[in-house]
Amino acid sequence: MKIAIGSDHAGFQIKEYLKKEIQKQDHEIVDFGAFSEESIDYPDIAHLLTKSVQDKQFTFGILICGSGNGMAIVANKYYGIRAALCWNPIITKLARQHNDANILVLPGRFINEEEAKNFTTIFLNTLFEGGRHQRRVMKISVIL
Repeated sequence: MKIAIGSDHAGFQIKEYLKKEIQKQDHEIVDFGAFSEESIDYPDIAHLLTKSVQDKQFTFGILICGSGNGMAIVANKYYGIRAALCWNPIITKLARQHNDANILVLPGRFINEEEAKNFTTIFLNTLFEGGRHQRRVMKISVIL
């Protein structure tokens, strides 16, 4: 599976940890930055990564910032993107099962590396249930 990953400075350490863990699972991963803990603007990373997921260059994306909110807000501006801010196992599983989320957003300042690994594993291995959820997912994106 091809996975895009990106963070701002607040999510840098968790991103670096996740890259290694995801590669151990034989997934291809591409890093969109940040490349250090030097302060950067999260929208810059979110736009690059989200556009690549929207264009189907990647199966999934993972975005990490301090609270996760900024990255999720930016990513969800894109048609066909369903970025889910996940902070516990149940929320993460439901994001895939019921919402067909294609970008996992993690709150880097509020979770530790093991939690991030757990949520990522759940996200990447949980299938969308379809059925009644498909109808609902089809009503999410709007063209104005």
